Order: sequence, then structure tokens, then C-alpha cells
Amino acid sequence: PAGPTNVTGILEKAGQFTTLVRLFRITQIGDQINTQLNNSNQGVTIFAPTDAAFSALSAGTLNSLSDQQKVSLIQFHVLPSFVSIPQFQTVSNPLRTQAGDTAAGEFPLNVTAVGNQVNISTGVDSASIGNTIYTDGQLAVYQIDKVLLPDSLFGTPSSAPAPAP
Repeated sequence: PAGPTNVTGILEKAGQFTTLVRLFRITQIGDQINTQLNNSNQGVTIFAPTDAAFSALSAGTLNSLSDQQKVSLIQFHVLPSFVSIPQFQTVSNPLRTQAGDTAAGEFPLNVTAVGNQVNISTGVDSASIGNTIYTDGQLAVYQIDKVLLPDSLFGTPSSAPAPAP
């Protein structure tokens, strides 16, 4: 029989996710996901950016983030429920991530699906699901072509309101 689910092990076996695996370890999100999967029936969906997606970020982007911001960034790639590719056609936007709520300025994701093509928008950037790395009805791991950048960390700061006349 298979042992408990190990999300970092799944990503390591898939290859091309060394940056994400490293971030899962230093933020301890990998351990949290494994605990959640092995102790609840809610399931988890992970959008996994490839190493190439992390390489496409501006130089120093990850290093400029505080430890808490790194946690938020990685949690932003995790949905607190299992979502299969066909289910993306009927989900209600915005989706709540493990990073926070769907309110403006928080960590909402919007998903559009046409057939098997699933696009994810953050308000800062958009990514597409490339393929399914792993799915077992409890955990879904999807390869995406870009790092999802949350508006609350990477959006343009709102300008001050114009002074009253």
C-alpha cells in the first residue's frame, strides 16, 4: 500500500520543480500540505510553476521577499480543496487560496476554462495549466507556465486620492 502523500516527493519525481520544492521546504508549506492531505478529506490543488517560470521572474524577485511574503507567495499557488480539470469549468470566481481571502487586495485567483485549456489570472499576471503532474482525487498538482504573482505583493500601489478642491 502507498504511504502518506508527500507533495515534495511528487514534485521531485516530476523534475523541473527544484525552485518550488526548495520554497516548499524553507516555508514548510510542503509539510503543512502533507499534514492537511493525510488528516482531512478536503483535498488540495497545487499550481506548480516550473523552474523556467521562476527563472523568468525579474532578477532578485524571490530574494527581495520577506520570509512571510515567501509563505504567502507559495500559499497563493495552493487551493484548499481538490479541483479536477473538468471542475474548473464550473468553479465560482474568485477562488480562495491558502494565502488568504478573495477580497480585493487579498489573494484571489480567477480561473477561465475552455475545454481542457485552463487559464489562471491574478490581476498582476496570467498563467496556463500545461499538464497534470499528479492527481488522485485528494491531491491535484498542475504544471503552470508562470509564477502566480498576487496583487497584494506585486500589484502597483494605489495612488493617493486626489485632494479635494
